[in-house]
Amino acid sequence: MTDSIMSKAATMEIPINSNGDTGTLPEDDSLEQAAKLQWSLDEKVGSSRGTRDLQQVMVSGPNLNETSIVSGGYGGTAEGIIPTSSIKGSNMHHSSSSSSMTAEETTRGVAVEKLETVKKWGLNTYKCTKQMISERFGRGSRTVDLELEAQIEVLRDTKRKYENVLRLARALTNHFYNMVQTQHALGDTFADLSQKSPELRDEFGYNAETQKLLCKNGETLLGAINFFVSSINTLVNKTMEDTLMTIKMYENARLEFDAYRSDLEELSMGPRDAVAMARIEAAQQQYQVHKEKYERLRSDVAIKLKFLEENKVKVMHKQLLLFHNAISAYFAGNQQQLEQTLKQFNIKLKPPGDDKPSWLEEQ
Repeated sequence: MTDSIMSKAATMEIPINSNGDTGTLPEDDSLEQAAKLQWSLDEKVGSSRGTRDLQQVMVSGPNLNETSIVSGGYGGTAEGIIPTSSIKGSNMHHSSSSSSMTAEETTRGVAVEKLETVKKWGLNTYKCTKQMISERFGRGSRTVDLELEAQIEVLRDTKRKYENVLRLARALTNHFYNMVQTQHALGDTFADLSQKSPELRDEFGYNAETQKLLCKNGETLLGAINFFVSSINTLVNKTMEDTLMTIKMYENARLEFDAYRSDLEELSMGPRDAVAMARIEAAQQQYQVHKEKYERLRSDVAIKLKFLEENKVKVMHKQLLLFHNAISAYFAGNQQQLEQTLKQFNIKLKPPGDDKPSWLEEQ
C-alpha cells in the first residue's frame, strides 16, 4: 500500500502558473499524509537495523583491509571506489623500492671510494718507482740531510755490533748453564760416593761441598748474566728497532717528496696553457703536502735519535758495571761480593723449580 501511494505521488504532475508558483492541488493533503506515514515506517525499520549493525560491529569489529574509499559525491557509481588494500600494497612497494635504491647507492659510493683509493695508490707508486730508478741510475736528484744521514748510519752500525754482543752473551749463558748443571751433577755423585766409600769419605765429601758451592755461585752469576742479556735484548730489538721503523717511514716520505718535487719541476718547464696551469696547481698542492710530511718525519727522527743515544748510554753504563762486578766476584770466589752485586742492581733469583716447564707446557 505504501509503495502504491509513493508511486502515485512520484508520477503526479505539479502545475506551475504564469508567475512560477505552484498551484493548489486537491490531493495535497493525501500526499502529505502518505509522506508522513512512509517516514515513520522508515524510521522504525532504520532504527532496528542500525541497532543490529552496531551490535555486529561491536562483536566482530571492522575489517580495515576491506575498507573502501569512495571517490565522488553521495550515490556515485562503483567506479569511484578504491580498495585500501591496493593503496597499502603500493605504499609497501614504494618503500621497498626506496630502500633498495638507497642500498644500491651506498654500495656504489663505497665502490667509487675504493676505486679512487686504488687509483691514488697506483699513481703514487708509479711516481715513487720512477724516482727510485732515476736515483739509482744517477739521472735524478735526491734530498739529502748530511748530518741526519750520518747519525742514521751510526745507529745501524751500532745495532749490528750490539746484536753481536747479544749473540755472544747468550752463548756464554748457555755454556755457563751447562757447566753449572754439570757441577751440580758432579757434586751429587761425590756425595753419593762419600757414603759408599768409607775409606775416601772425607775426600769425596770435600769435593762434593766445593762443587755445591760453585754451583750456588754459578746460579747467582747466571742471574746477573740473564739480566744483562734481557736488558741488551730490549735495547736492541725494541728501542733501536722502534727508531729504525721511524727512519724507514722518513726515508719513504723523502722518496715521495722527491718524486712529487721532480713532477712539479717537469710541469713547470712545459707549456703554460689553461690545462697545464691546472696540472701545475694540483702538483703544487701535492708537493706541499709531501713536503710537510717529510719535514715532520725528519724532525721525529732527529728527536728519537737524540733520546736513543741518551737511553743507550744510561742502560749500557749500568749493565756493563753489573757484568764486570758479577764476573769478577765469581772468579775471585767472593760469594758475599757476588750477592751484594745482585742486591745493588735489584736482581732477584728464581727458585730452582721455576726453570722447569709447567704441566700445561709439557702437553
